[in-house]
Amino acid sequence: MKSTLDLNWTGKMSFETEMGGHKVILDADPSVGGEDKGVRPKPLMLLSLAGCTAMDVISILRKMRVEVDDFNVRVEADMTEEHPKHYTKMHVIYTFKGKDLPKDKIEKAVSLSDEKYCGVAAVYRKALELTHEIRLED
Repeated sequence: MKSTLDLNWTGKMSFETEMGGHKVILDADPSVGGEDKGVRPKPLMLLSLAGCTAMDVISILRKMRVEVDDFNVRVEADMTEEHPKHYTKMHVIYTFKGKDLPKDKIEKAVSLSDEKYCGVAAVYRKALELTHEIRLED
């Protein structure tokens, strides 16, 4: 299966694309000629990982009939100082809130996403260190 994306230059350092009917704008900081009209490309890598695994985990938990009151995924990343600047490590923190959460099922859902279902994690793991932790809160 092949995927295609067109990114159109809209002036200065700004670019625009449409993904699944949604407009996405990329732009740079004014210090490098941008106008700060959109997000930066590299942080989208963090969003891609967070979104991929979050959707997996919620889907798996629903199949396990596990209800959570709140769920948050945070991705912390380390980046090199020298060019080409790139991420060397990403750490995913899963925070679940709810009463009497089944720790074993939550750990299973996170593991399934991390090891089997999240395609973003599978690719990133080939290029950088990828770790995670789970936090349960009442």
